Amino acid sequence: MPNSAILNKKVIGWALYDWANSAFALSVLAVLFPLVLGNFWSIGDDGAVVTVRLGWITFAASVIVCITAPIFGTIADAGGYRKRFLFVLATIGAVMTAALGLVDQGDWPLALGFYLLASVGYYSSTVFYDSLLIDVCEPRYFSFVSSLGFSFGYLGGAVLLALHLWMLSSPETFGLADTAEAFRFAFVSVGAWWLIFLLPLILFVPERHSPIEVSSGTIRAAYAELKATMRKVGQYRNVVIFLGAYWLYVGGVFTVIFMAVNYGQRLGFDDRDLVMALLITNFVGFPATLLFGVVAHRFGAKSGINFALLVYIAMSVWAIYMKDVWQFYVMAIVIGTVQGGVQGLSRSLYASLIPPEQPGEFFGFYNMMTKFAHVLGPAMVAVAASLSDDPKWVLLALMPLFLVGGMLLGLVRVQPEGSAK
Repeated sequence: MPNSAILNKKVIGWALYDWANSAFALSVLAVLFPLVLGNFWSIGDDGAVVTVRLGWITFAASVIVCITAPIFGTIADAGGYRKRFLFVLATIGAVMTAALGLVDQGDWPLALGFYLLASVGYYSSTVFYDSLLIDVCEPRYFSFVSSLGFSFGYLGGAVLLALHLWMLSSPETFGLADTAEAFRFAFVSVGAWWLIFLLPLILFVPERHSPIEVSSGTIRAAYAELKATMRKVGQYRNVVIFLGAYWLYVGGVFTVIFMAVNYGQRLGFDDRDLVMALLITNFVGFPATLLFGVVAHRFGAKSGINFALLVYIAMSVWAIYMKDVWQFYVMAIVIGTVQGGVQGLSRSLYASLIPPEQPGEFFGFYNMMTKFAHVLGPAMVAVAASLSDDPKWVLLALMPLFLVGGMLLGLVRVQPEGSAK
């Protein structure tokens, strides 16, 4: 068990940013935006058209982040401006999220524009948030502190989503006229929540300054730095192998997160049950992710990740036999026990493999790989769906991601005290 002294104000301040931005990930990405886009901003439009709109705008956000993440990281490392970049990008994300509450019925182009900017702010800010992990604790505490952040995120996201569900079911309790006004207020509350809980990181987290300098402030120079980053990453065997493994298995993890509700709908389960299961996943994720960090501190991050991947494989098989909604709840609970752990331990393991003097640059590349992984799982699911109309076989397409990812992870050599080799 880590020493209680590790829970100081800089660690808590850092972890609270996960609490802050997870409200966007859960309430907006997973629930509010898809619902309001289909039922309010795109009212009267065919459901397939709405899906295409959502798919393309998500793709656009992913491309923007993939292109800019390594560049942001390089520039931030050069000037020691990681906290400043994080503040600006998080503020853009929060303000654009709140602005969604002002979009009128039928105005889907404006809604998509705000959503694009909010998503870019959310994903890009994590480049700098992740890289600050090395500034708040020693390498031996990476697993615990990284998992602490994810556990805070699950709890914070679940608390606010529970409040939103109460607000939507009983708007008069909150002095709101109707459900439409409740939806508007929900978007504003996510933006405010995000900004409020960003402040502890800004106030209490120190930032290590790097001697690295960017030779020019031009975009061309920034892309030259991206090429240099790719060459630097290639010099570290462990980092390359880990990123290959991570790209595969985290593609499966994110697909389970974002496809779960759609999968349940195809099985004919009620939307209320699906949202409630999603909420349960996050509440379970809080203590489970924290426990993952404690156990990994003793047995190592690789062991924890491998255990989580075995659970994902088991749940993919479980999905074949799923018939009743109680089975969906069971899957939600089990996934909740490992979902945050596999992400938190992946972040801490990566932090232990990279050179400590260039965290922003290397975490920029890490986040670019994360965004590339977002399209991998859904693409495999789409292929499986085209081969079979039975939704129960769709999740089986994810099993190779977990299996091959786990095999590659086994080739990663973990160095003591976070050495980069």
